[in-house]
This record gives sequence, structure tokens and C-alpha cells, in this order.
Amino acid sequence: MAPPPDDRLTAQFAFLNEADRLKSVLRATTLCDGSRPENSGEHSWHLALYAMVLADQAGPGVRIDRVIRMLLIHDLVEIDVGDVPIHSKGGAAHASAETQAAEQRAADRIFGLLPPDLGADFRALWDEFEAAETPDAVFAKSLDRVQPVMANLQSGGGTWVTYNVTAEQLETRVGAKVARGAPRLWDWVKARTRVYFG
Repeated sequence: MAPPPDDRLTAQFAFLNEADRLKSVLRATTLCDGSRPENSGEHSWHLALYAMVLADQAGPGVRIDRVIRMLLIHDLVEIDVGDVPIHSKGGAAHASAETQAAEQRAADRIFGLLPPDLGADFRALWDEFEAAETPDAVFAKSLDRVQPVMANLQSGGGTWVTYNVTAEQLETRVGAKVARGAPRLWDWVKARTRVYFG
């Protein structure tokens, strides 16, 4: 039995109001002009735009509408967990069991605010992104990794300078994931990183 319309709207707006908190989660990556850190809400919006503009870099079978949906919700768990930069000393924690468990709890809570049908749909999309096994999720992950690279290129090195990132770290932590879903894109971007990594 469906909830009464008022209850459904109450749940939908509870989720939307909670999602607004993503704008307060600061990331290590700066804006392209280097003036300030970007927030996770800005990052998610920018990635959705990346998907629209770079759709021609997607592999066969990738549905850009689904990629955009994934990218708009992929970092909502940071409302509870925060952002762990992959190049920071805590970057290893990014994939730790503890961080993953915290993200699962955050996903339960945040997507649980929605009416059950929407909550299940959003949660399945988030789980798909995290698993990075479908063509849509692989391409979405590629864009998630390449956007900070472009910000670093535009801002004079950005977090690469802050965290003393090496060419090998960039290749293993970023390049491999970008190349998996968008190989031509990584070739183009990597050529521009040589200014910083030789």
C-alpha cells in the first residue's frame, strides 16, 4: 500500500533537505582557479556535467542518463563520513573495511529517508557505482577520478603538490581507473600531467 501523498512528499523533502548538507562537505580538491576547496555538492554537479559533455568517451552500452544519476548521488554518504582524499596519508583508509562499513551505514540512513520505492532505486544505483562492475558504473568511476586531475592541472598542481604525489601514485590510484572506463580520455589527460610529473 502506497503512503498517503502528504507522507510521500514529507519523505521526499526530508531527503532533499538532508542532501543539501553535501554542500558543507569540503574536499581537498580546489576549484579550477585554486581560490578555495570545492564542496562535495559542487563536485557531484560538475561530474554530472562531465558525463554529459564527455559522453562520446563512454564505451559500448553505457547509458549516460544512468551515469548522471549515479554521479549526482555517489557522494551523498559523505554527509556522514566526510571526504577522504585518495592522495592523503589517510587515503589508504578510503578502501578500508571500516570506511566501507561507515559508508554502508550512511547509505542506509540517507536513502532510508526516501519513500521505499525511491529509496530502493537510489540505493541500488549507489551500490552499482560502488561495485564498479557494470559499464555505466565503470564510466562513472572514470569521470570521478579524472575531474580532480583536471582541477589540479588548472590550479597549478593542487593536491599533487600538497600531498607530494608521484607519477606512479597518479597512475595506480587514478590512471588505471580512468583508463578502464575511458582509455582515450586518460591518454589525453595523462599527456597534460607531464608538466608536473615529467
